[in-house]
Amino acid sequence: MRSNSFRLPLRLVALAALVTLLSGCVAAVVGGTAAGVGHDRRSWSTVISDRNIQTTAYDNFNKDKELALKNNVSIVVYNGVMLLAGEVRTAELKQRAEQRAGGYEGVRRLVNEIEVREPEGFLSQRRDNTITAHVKTALLDIVDMPGFDPTRVNITTVHRTVYLMGLLTHEEADRVAEIARNVAGVEKVVRVLEYQD
Repeated sequence: MRSNSFRLPLRLVALAALVTLLSGCVAAVVGGTAAGVGHDRRSWSTVISDRNIQTTAYDNFNKDKELALKNNVSIVVYNGVMLLAGEVRTAELKQRAEQRAGGYEGVRRLVNEIEVREPEGFLSQRRDNTITAHVKTALLDIVDMPGFDPTRVNITTVHRTVYLMGLLTHEEADRVAEIARNVAGVEKVVRVLEYQD
């Protein structure tokens, strides 16, 4: 049996190792967040606020089981602008979706693009996800615009309609919209953008 005199140093060593590991994790998280924000034109606090609002809005939305389980609604928040896109079965449900998702401090504008129609199935959603991926890939071809970063553009696709969100210059927005329009399968492009210039 070990004496108490040996337990104390072992505990101190273990505690020191744990603190070292945790401080590395914290640095990685803070560094990762800072690195992600480094390309973003939003402030660090705005990025965090957007993420918190979006998470809270989804949480509140999902409390209404009729909305959450029988309809298809996407909630995206970027620079204080909230986009609702997708489909619900009735006009009353569209209004309920806006009430559930809206009204948060930090949301400067709410854009309700929800359509009243029968929700499309898994294959349609998969096709929309593919279109989103193709638009993101196509934006990588913009290499002749100084300062442009495709990661600053948030892309959401619903029913072959591409919604563009971000904090861009007018020139960048025009170029991004033109590229998105020419991606196979895209029927419409909607700008839900904030302009920097």
